[in-house]
Amino acid sequence: MAARGSARNSRLNKKPKKTKLRGNVSHGHGRVGKHRKHPGGRGNAGGLHHHRTLFDKYHPGYFGKVGQREFHKLKNRRWCPTVNLDRLWALLSQRTQEKYTGEEAAVTPVINVVRSGYFKVLGKGVLPKQPLIVKAKFFSRTAEEKIKAAGGACVLVA
Repeated sequence: MAARGSARNSRLNKKPKKTKLRGNVSHGHGRVGKHRKHPGGRGNAGGLHHHRTLFDKYHPGYFGKVGQREFHKLKNRRWCPTVNLDRLWALLSQRTQEKYTGEEAAVTPVINVVRSGYFKVLGKGVLPKQPLIVKAKFFSRTAEEKIKAAGGACVLVA
């Protein structure tokens, strides 16, 4: 068992604050200011009025609007999933990759990225020095240059 004065036992002999403050009229909250419920308002009340300095100092730009509203936003027109060049060969299955990477591979592989769920081909990464035909809706300039440099072709599909 812990000793009487140890930190573990110190709470046991301590009187509650309300008991200690019995007989003191304002219970430690002062006579002038008084302990009222929500003197400044609840939550973020007064951000534009009596708490303005706090909001301006610690949360600049909290109030107001930015940009232009778009009323009938059609998100599918902006839908354009992308894939990088270094991921192109990974779109093919393992067996297909082995078929086209052999020494006597006379046929050029055709990779349709739209079938894999991508619309645009971006130019990050390097391609092996093997020609390939890539079909996509969009190509970045660097992607097109790298594919053609490897002896391949870019085909646009609707």
